[in-house]
Amino acid sequence: MFAISPLHDDTLGEFGKLFTDYYAELGCDDDCAHLLGEYIVPDLKAGLIRIDYMTENGEPAGFCIYQTDGIENDWNFKEGWGDIREIYVKREKRKQGLGRFLLLTAEMKLRESNVNAAYALPAEGSEPFFSACGYKKTEGYNADLGAYVFEKDISKTPCKG
Repeated sequence: MFAISPLHDDTLGEFGKLFTDYYAELGCDDDCAHLLGEYIVPDLKAGLIRIDYMTENGEPAGFCIYQTDGIENDWNFKEGWGDIREIYVKREKRKQGLGRFLLLTAEMKLRESNVNAAYALPAEGSEPFFSACGYKKTEGYNADLGAYVFEKDISKTPCKG
């Protein structure tokens, strides 16, 4: 059974391992312990970002880091928009809809905070995932990250009834 919950102090250690795996997979040589200790965890505790943590039968499976862009954030690319900053599912858990589940959960929580649109700056190779989840590639380009901006109207629920 899969579960998604907000990241808590008792899951920080396992999240740190997932985050390190994620950065290694991206080919980043940044010091993950430094990033976690100096930026991610303090921003989480300050309420500037949200992190949803996914488990399968109690074992770590993935995470999604997202925020509502605002002037209080160091990263404020599109003020008032939801920013899907990072999304990761362990390699052996992929192709089961878990990334989509994480993304829909983040979008729902952003919508509950009166956010009507979200964007992502997909890492190389992840554009098809965002396109399949309803994000549209725009002309916007972030040279610092080498990524096009993908946007989505999240003002309506994804379920049709």
